[in-house]
Formats: sequence, C-alpha cells, structure tokens
Amino acid sequence: MLEAVIWLLGYQLAGEFIVRCFGWPLPGAVVGMLLLLLTLLARRSVPEGLQHSVPTLLGHLSLLFIPAGVGVLAWWPQLLDAGWRLALVLLLSTLLPLLGTAYLLRALLARKEAAR
Repeated sequence: MLEAVIWLLGYQLAGEFIVRCFGWPLPGAVVGMLLLLLTLLARRSVPEGLQHSVPTLLGHLSLLFIPAGVGVLAWWPQLLDAGWRLALVLLLSTLLPLLGTAYLLRALLARKEAAR
C-alpha cells in the first residue's frame, strides 16, 4: 500500500510542480495522472504495489463525493441562478464521455475480434 501511495503522491506533486512552473490553468493532479499514464504505457506494465493497492483505494472513492455534496448545498442559491446552463453542461459532460467510451470500446473489440 505504501508503494502505491508513494507512486500516486509523487506523480501528483510532479503534476503540481509542472502546472505552477508553466502557469497552466489545469489541476496539478490531472497533469500528474497523465504523467503516470505515460509512465505506465512506457513501462508496458503496472508495478506490483500499484496492482494490489489501487483496487482498495478505488473501493473508498465514494468518500470523495461527500465534500462535493456539501459544496452543492452551500452554493445552492448560486446554482439555481445558473439554471439551464448548468443542466446543459452536466448533460454534455456526461453524454460525451459516455459516447466516446462506447465508440472506443466498440473499436477495440472489433480490433480484438479481427486479430483472432
């Protein structure tokens, strides 16, 4: 578990450092996760510490939604003012990744089937 935490925090810190150095308007954690993805793709394998620990961490991922829910309640009047714009953004930000994932899955399954 410690190895996984070191990997994840190390890449998050690297992402934060890069974002601050270049002044990018992105969360450092997102850049860190992209760096981790590139590292794992370059290695062509996942370190054993990550393989065993990440499912445990993902099991507790729902706890991270509690602060977001409290934020929604705290900002409720402002959210009501945004109305239809907020609903449109939520709809698009849900549907576009869903459709993109479905398209990618279909393409990968077709490629796998063609390889057989």
